[in-house]
Amino acid sequence: MRAVVFALTVALAASQQVNLVPEFAAGKTYVYKYEGQLLGGLPQEGLGKAGIKVSCKVLIRAEARNTYLLKLADPQIYEYAGIWPKDQFAPASKLAAALNAQFAAPIKFEYANGAVGKVFAPARVSATVLNLHRGILNILQLNLKNTQNVYEMQEAGAHGVCKTHYMISEDAKTHQIAVTKSKDLTNCYERVVKDVGLAYAEKCTECQQKLQSLTGTATYNYRLKPGDAGAQISEATAEELHQFSLFNTMTGAAQIKAKQTLTLVEVQGNPITAASGDYAARGSLKYEFGAETLQTPIQLLKITNAQAQAAEVLQHLTANNVAMVHEDAPLKFLQLIQLLRVATFENIQSIWNQHKTKPPHRRWFLDALPVVGTPAALRFINEKFQAGEFSAPEFTQALLLGMHLATADPEAIQQAARLAFSPKTRDMPALREVIMLGYGSMVARYCAEVPTCSADHLKPVHDRAAEAIAKGEMSEISLALKVLGNAGHPASLKPIMKLLPGFGSAAASMPTRVKVDAILALRNIAKKEPKSVQPVALQLFMDKTLHPEARMVACIALFDTKPSVALMSTVASAIEKEPKKEVASFAYSYIKSLTRSMAPDLMNVAAAANVAFRILNPKLDRQSYFSSTAYHLDLYVSPFMAGAAGTAFIINDAATIVPRAVVAKARAYLAGAAADVVEIGVRTEGLQEALQGTPAADENADRFTKIKHTLKALMNWKALPASKPLGSIYFKAFGQEIAFANIDKTYIDNAIEQATQAAKPRSRQLLKEAVKALQDSISFQYAKPVLAVEVRRILPTTVGVPIELGVYTAAVAAATVNAKATITPPLPENPETSILDQLRKTDFQVQAEARPSVNMQNFAVIGVNTALIQAAVMARGKFHIVAPVKVAARADFAKRSFKVEILPAAAPDHVAAASFDMVAVARNIEDHPAQRSASLAPAAPSDARSWIPSSIQKSLCVTDPYFHIKVCIDVSSRSAGFMGYNPLYCIVGQHSARISVRRDDAAAFERLEIEAHIGPQAAQKLVKQSNSGETGTQGENFILLKLREYLEAGLKNSSSSSSSSSRSTNSSASSSMSASSSQSSSRAQSSQTLLAYGPFRKFHMDQYLVSPGSSASSASSIEALQKQAKLLGDSIAPAFAIIARTVRSGRKLGYQLAAYLDKPNARAQLVLSSTADDKKWKLCVDAVLPSKHKASAKVGWGSECQDSSATIKAQTGLHESSPAARFKLKWDQAPRLVTIAAMNAIRACEYLPTGKVARWAGIDVNRAENKAKNIALIVALPTKRSLDVIVKTPEMTFAKMAMPLPAAVPIEKDGSIPALQNWDMQGTIQKLERIANLDIRAAFQDFNADAAAEEAVNALKKLLNEYEKLWDQLEFRAFAEKWLNDFNAQNGDE
Repeated sequence: MRAVVFALTVALAASQQVNLVPEFAAGKTYVYKYEGQLLGGLPQEGLGKAGIKVSCKVLIRAEARNTYLLKLADPQIYEYAGIWPKDQFAPASKLAAALNAQFAAPIKFEYANGAVGKVFAPARVSATVLNLHRGILNILQLNLKNTQNVYEMQEAGAHGVCKTHYMISEDAKTHQIAVTKSKDLTNCYERVVKDVGLAYAEKCTECQQKLQSLTGTATYNYRLKPGDAGAQISEATAEELHQFSLFNTMTGAAQIKAKQTLTLVEVQGNPITAASGDYAARGSLKYEFGAETLQTPIQLLKITNAQAQAAEVLQHLTANNVAMVHEDAPLKFLQLIQLLRVATFENIQSIWNQHKTKPPHRRWFLDALPVVGTPAALRFINEKFQAGEFSAPEFTQALLLGMHLATADPEAIQQAARLAFSPKTRDMPALREVIMLGYGSMVARYCAEVPTCSADHLKPVHDRAAEAIAKGEMSEISLALKVLGNAGHPASLKPIMKLLPGFGSAAASMPTRVKVDAILALRNIAKKEPKSVQPVALQLFMDKTLHPEARMVACIALFDTKPSVALMSTVASAIEKEPKKEVASFAYSYIKSLTRSMAPDLMNVAAAANVAFRILNPKLDRQSYFSSTAYHLDLYVSPFMAGAAGTAFIINDAATIVPRAVVAKARAYLAGAAADVVEIGVRTEGLQEALQGTPAADENADRFTKIKHTLKALMNWKALPASKPLGSIYFKAFGQEIAFANIDKTYIDNAIEQATQAAKPRSRQLLKEAVKALQDSISFQYAKPVLAVEVRRILPTTVGVPIELGVYTAAVAAATVNAKATITPPLPENPETSILDQLRKTDFQVQAEARPSVNMQNFAVIGVNTALIQAAVMARGKFHIVAPVKVAARADFAKRSFKVEILPAAAPDHVAAASFDMVAVARNIEDHPAQRSASLAPAAPSDARSWIPSSIQKSLCVTDPYFHIKVCIDVSSRSAGFMGYNPLYCIVGQHSARISVRRDDAAAFERLEIEAHIGPQAAQKLVKQSNSGETGTQGENFILLKLREYLEAGLKNSSSSSSSSSRSTNSSASSSMSASSSQSSSRAQSSQTLLAYGPFRKFHMDQYLVSPGSSASSASSIEALQKQAKLLGDSIAPAFAIIARTVRSGRKLGYQLAAYLDKPNARAQLVLSSTADDKKWKLCVDAVLPSKHKASAKVGWGSECQDSSATIKAQTGLHESSPAARFKLKWDQAPRLVTIAAMNAIRACEYLPTGKVARWAGIDVNRAENKAKNIALIVALPTKRSLDVIVKTPEMTFAKMAMPLPAAVPIEKDGSIPALQNWDMQGTIQKLERIANLDIRAAFQDFNADAAAEEAVNALKKLLNEYEKLWDQLEFRAFAEKWLNDFNAQNGDE
């Protein structure tokens, strides 16, 4: 009986269990009302937004078991661009009518247990319309469990397979089931996304732990009515949010919100008729990309005939960018690119045949073609290159850009492989290397998009590497390794390991440079498969039989794998026992530099490096500065999600002075991504091997002997082997090697041959032809477009339309140049000397007019982008500049006279204009003229108040009084700043600035003249000669000058005898001064009333920079010299004269600058004066350098330089027995403007807490009665690591004592700098002058290597000794450690 009761209870419970599986009963048609809306913009209400809306009836009926029909009835499409929520959606009736036939065709889908399977549709249904069906089917995706109410799972959907959270509950009143489903759209392992321009960017997961630049989430709510066969979906709503911010999301972010509602209206029995024709499988629920990548969101094009439309745009570009860049040229260039992306190979071929004989059209076409990036464009470039229809510059640009910008897919990879291994490419080694590297980069881009890419794409490279190994072709092996390194495919690990010691038998016969290339090829693989590379790199680093350079490179590869604490500790233990100092120094410095890393992706590495650093012996830090070293420095600002890092590696060899390798790399972080922006490396491995057979390789010799032998071997470069490379250089961008060059004896021969081309008849003939063409007049126009930036990310939405985040930058530069030259006397037809020698004897005149212009446009877009409809929020920035120039120049080389005239040139209304605005745009392909556009900033209400005006209209004009040119700046701004204090509101809106330059209404400006005259003729060209304003004629001044010379000559013999007594007198005076100063110093220190400082004592002035027989002496002050000659122009011809003046209405006004040099007195003078006869204003600068311990200058201005003056003196000496320098400023009458500024500054200081600030900064401030109209600055060095600064003003004394310096200053007590004592400036200048006339080929033929090496070693020995002293004194490393320790101690908690 109990068993029967138990069985009945179980049966009753089973009968009451609810079936939650959604079900559509057979023979019934379920009619739903559907609405899907997508809106993008900033999250705040009251700003502009853009979006679309789709509404219709959805009919679902079962056709067979698990197969259903879905039909859309009464579809309506709306678009929105306006202020939300004030404005309304506008119907896109024409677009809905055009798509009505596709909407009317029902689709089929598989549906079982709440999961959507395959989707079937007729061929006439486009991908865009089918994706709208997928948006509806995505709502029906329900994986419900009867046994759990709350659970998580990975669920497939339109966005991919994403992490999904379910919560199921029952409404007790209605007995309906409520289901809430939420998805994290950033946590999908099969995410549907399309990236353009981001293939080389690395995802920085650690950078987005606190903040994320792009987030996405979706929430679904269902009301289910349970039934016997299953649950019926009575209502469903969905909300999806995508948020993007380049920096911190707390300051505001752009958002795109999608909403869907699906409500059951009725269940009827009317059948749904399937469409005629076959239904083809069209994938699953996942979003299907169509032509989104071919369509830019900037402009919507209705392409009916790509070939004809592209030809039309090409004609527009060539016709409207001749004299000046058209304002829409960048946008038209983007339009040409878009049309060529849609064009077929035959279309491109036809456009080329039509325009290839027209140079302007040809240039525009070939500038756009590499950026197109389609397989058809790459095939065209390949075929035309093979056919020889491109010139060398054309195919270099086309192939270099085409390989790196082409869309990576299997077809493009095959095209690249055929191009790389074609016979014609083999005949051009340099070009072949670039193409091969581009081939590897293309594979890398494809595998970044398709992680499961096959290794067969690299099979040609693997086969070529195996063939090269068998033949022993080292250059081919290195090239193959670089290609594999660019590709970074894990399948290439085994072929690379065959060339590594301990892993492959072929490694034994490989030189070190090949092994190094093999290790470097592991670096990109290490980013994808670090666990696979770590054991290989660690074994190579630990192998003590391996060459030190290879081991250090292995250390670089090992740290690229981001080793753990255990692995880093293993490396540290190995360093402790490392016998090779170079390897130990390199690894130690690398670990030490990583301990201070702040980059998020190196956070764990920095922690591991800190543990390893504590294991290491500090003695390793005391290596020579010539040892191998690694440097790493980075900075990351988390609130801005941005940062930068720099790394440098110096791999040195103690045997020579030349490092074996130097590598520098820069890395950037932005918006949760990271990229190795640029890397440059130089290696001298071949040179090191070539030196092994020379005395430079003698390990027992001292360092300078090694340097001598090394320099001798380098200078005897002709004896080096021609078959082996001496060095190499490579360049990487975004982790991809773009180009490299191997330098060998042949390379040097070619360089010398090109350097001596100027002496060959052909070069003379070319120069002669160029001069003749210039005489006949030259006129040309040139335009260069460029698509600088194209970065895009395309994502699906739950509505079924894609959204795009994109950044574009396009620019066009153009120039028109006309030039004509006149040469007097004319050049002979057959000159006996070179053209340059002939030109030096002529009067050369040239007139030129140029009109360069640049137009650049930037776009940042977020919104819907399809080939049928676009609705997006766009930030547009435009910059346009025109700089017309008309110049007439004249050069009389024989008279050393030069003149330039700047003439008026026709200028547009605005020579420069910049604008920025943010708009919401909505448009569709069927009604393009009815495009809707609205500013994101609404009109400010009349009562709006803001700390920043919402609207600004300003105009500022300035007229130059001399040129009579009027410059106006017009600024216009309208923003949403009145809505709040968010900085983003001030950006939203419209902003513009324009600059116009035009002539004033006064006297017409004719030209600006600038003349320069050198030598004796300079005095004749001065408009007004110098006039001292003193009594007496120039003849009297001349007699006095001659008398002074005679007196100095008579006293010449007695000067040497008197100098010794003078020195003794000065010495005793100095001693007594020192004693008295120390006594006064002690008295001052005991005083409590006023803070005093010791006196400044000048150094002895018995050493002069001039010759012993000169007149420079302690009395050679400016005052004494000016008493002899107020203005040097009265008695000395100017060294040079510069005259600048304007000419308007026949009147010349301007200024002239004359320079005078009085060598006997070490005196120089500059005189600036007006060229007008009625103006006596002058500016005089008089400077004298009487000794190496003193310099002074006097500046006078006003009428004849006598209204006001100021004297500046600089002296070196001692301050309380410390080497010091004193700077004094003395004035008699300051300009009115300076006086007013000083008074206002003093008044401001009375109200500001300057005393507290000074005390906080450690500055002593004391009132004192110092000299009036004097300011003195004393800088002293009590020690080489500290600094005393004292400033004395008329009423105050400021002092900051014992300021710590970041490095030791190598200045001795007598003020001398040992490192500069042997510097011969005059000798250096003379050597540079001799180099200007050097015959390169003759220099190499008559070169004495032994003598040159001996001389170079002696000079280098002195330099290195002083360098080592200077470096030891500076103690940068010790200071850096101390500073970092102090910084960490103060900021450790932060």
